[in-house]
Amino acid sequence: MTPGARLAAAIEVLTGIETLRRPAADALKEWGLAHRFAGSGDRAAITGLVYDALRRRASSAWLMGAETARAVLLGMFKRERGLSTDKIAQLADGSRYAPEPLTDGERARLDTANVEDAPAHVRGDYPEWLDPYFERAFGEERAEEGAALASRAPLDLRANTIKVRREDMLGELHDLSPEPTRWSPVGLRIRLSADARSPAIHAEPAFLKGKIEVQDEGSQLAALLAQAKPGEQVLDLCAGAGGKTLALAAAMENRGRIVATDLDKRRLAPIHERIERAKANLVEVRTPRRGGDELADLGGGCDLVLIDAPCTGTGAWRRNPDAKWRVRPGALEQRQKQQAEVLDRAVGFLKPGGRIAYVTCSVLDEENGAQVRAFLQRHAGFAVVPPTEVTNALGERALLFRRAVKLSEEGLLMTPRLTETDGFFVSVLKRA
Repeated sequence: MTPGARLAAAIEVLTGIETLRRPAADALKEWGLAHRFAGSGDRAAITGLVYDALRRRASSAWLMGAETARAVLLGMFKRERGLSTDKIAQLADGSRYAPEPLTDGERARLDTANVEDAPAHVRGDYPEWLDPYFERAFGEERAEEGAALASRAPLDLRANTIKVRREDMLGELHDLSPEPTRWSPVGLRIRLSADARSPAIHAEPAFLKGKIEVQDEGSQLAALLAQAKPGEQVLDLCAGAGGKTLALAAAMENRGRIVATDLDKRRLAPIHERIERAKANLVEVRTPRRGGDELADLGGGCDLVLIDAPCTGTGAWRRNPDAKWRVRPGALEQRQKQQAEVLDRAVGFLKPGGRIAYVTCSVLDEENGAQVRAFLQRHAGFAVVPPTEVTNALGERALLFRRAVKLSEEGLLMTPRLTETDGFFVSVLKRA
């Protein structure tokens, strides 16, 4: 397919997403099945166009003065990919299978329009209803924080130190040009250009042998900041597919005990294969049962309970840009209720002096600091471990990390703008 034909296909897919309010992944899959002539490179390019358009949907529509799929994609080329008007005109030139040529009005807007005077939610490319929440979280810098959340994420890997050192993986994966992550002592980063295809990491021998895992640096840091120690008994209450479970196992040097569970047993499905591949022998998976007694033997016996809490996922928008346009106020209220419930549930598993590491991939205070404050009101025997103390887990990187993150009395917040990671909130609560 020509570049123009790929653009036309992206307009078709984006129109379907907007009209039918479908998840982008479903719309792209359906398009691929209906257009089997398109090769893997074509499908990857079209996927990239669609996701980049969703990243910059609000600002691109403002730039072009229209909210159509065509307008958003044309505006995206200037906003996200930095193309000149002439370069954009070469893609939309009216040739066979390409979109119609640029109109005089479209050319004029691409040449002269900008978003400098646009509202914060437009400049930050997030839903307007979320603007009060972003203002509470970031104040006058909310547009800049939102814009960073709209950027494309790099590919981050975690070296499984149960088996290898990070330095070994920098050499073994040299053809992918990895570099050490800025903060995580076990992370590797592969930077991707705007139209680059993600490498097939899952087919790499290092991945198949359990030497590396795909994990954002912020997620790696959240697990490290929990400060799980060798020999401890740890409960991962919201383990899901096991990313942080495996990071905890490596931090504990495969010594001690980790019990991993999740209220949704379907989310646990991938964890068994991942544990085997990583040789994380200290991990035991408990499938939830009706009545919730699968963890009865752990009552009052845990040193650490990790809560990777269900949340709106606002901090992960770089990786799932269509999610931000589908999230609704009702979802936030539901997540807040679930977060409070799982925090209260964790209390019964802790021994005296035990810790709760509360983690979200959200940047909203309602899911972060506000939840911690409410928890402390309900449970007088707990106190927040000072974030400056929590960050000591990063050793020589701790001081610079503390200067970069957003610190509060309740915990710390990482964002793409501040730390070049996904958005993660971490709070460690200690029982007296």
